Amino acid sequence: MTDDEKEVLRARDFWAGLTLMALSVFFLWRTFDIPLFGGNRAGVSGAAWYNSAAIVPLGIFSGLLILSCILLAISIRAGGAHRALSAAGIGWNRAEVLRIAMIGVIVFFYVAALVPRVDFIVASGLVIVALTFGFHLARPGRMIVSAAIVAACGLYALIARLPQAEWVRHDDDVLALVAWIGLSLWTLWIARGDRVLRAAPVIALIAPATLVCTMAFGFRQNVPNRGGLIFSQIEYHYYVTLRPLWRG
Repeated sequence: MTDDEKEVLRARDFWAGLTLMALSVFFLWRTFDIPLFGGNRAGVSGAAWYNSAAIVPLGIFSGLLILSCILLAISIRAGGAHRALSAAGIGWNRAEVLRIAMIGVIVFFYVAALVPRVDFIVASGLVIVALTFGFHLARPGRMIVSAAIVAACGLYALIARLPQAEWVRHDDDVLALVAWIGLSLWTLWIARGDRVLRAAPVIALIAPATLVCTMAFGFRQNVPNRGGLIFSQIEYHYYVTLRPLWRG
């Protein structure tokens, strides 16, 4: 990587740091609408702080704020701020537009369509594999394919299961699960010794499952779509099969 390319990279880090900082501050501000130390706010009742629904989002967005500050500091120290505030610092081109647009499509359908309606483990696993498959090697064709797969699952969930009363049905879960498995197999097929691509399907299964189980059974928080295809079975066997074992 040349010095000029490094300067452009640091300039983009500067803008990315500012964007992430603004997002994390906004979501932290909204999180404080949830009572942390008891009381009732916006119709949400609080109890002990460790049972508050605010704990998990506070941890996530506080961590995001710290990381964005670190990214911003590194960029400023490397001269990224000076470059970013000049016309050349943006480094805008067609490939960059495509990358940002495809990431935006994936994030939109994940947040607006998949998370409320599709099993959290399935939706998150699909998105993790799609992001790795599409953007790890920065190949435009793979970016478009990964965004199209997530968008197709999201559109089906929005069209077929728009009202909340329909969220309990599992046909959208099955579609996303099939897409997740298919994209995972495709990722493993093209990996060819690439450790990131080989690890992506495993991480896509372990990370969401660990997060949602920790939230539900460790912190006893509400989790997205509790009646989802996979999590509903996990919750059933936790309370019916596993919990009675250690309670005698």
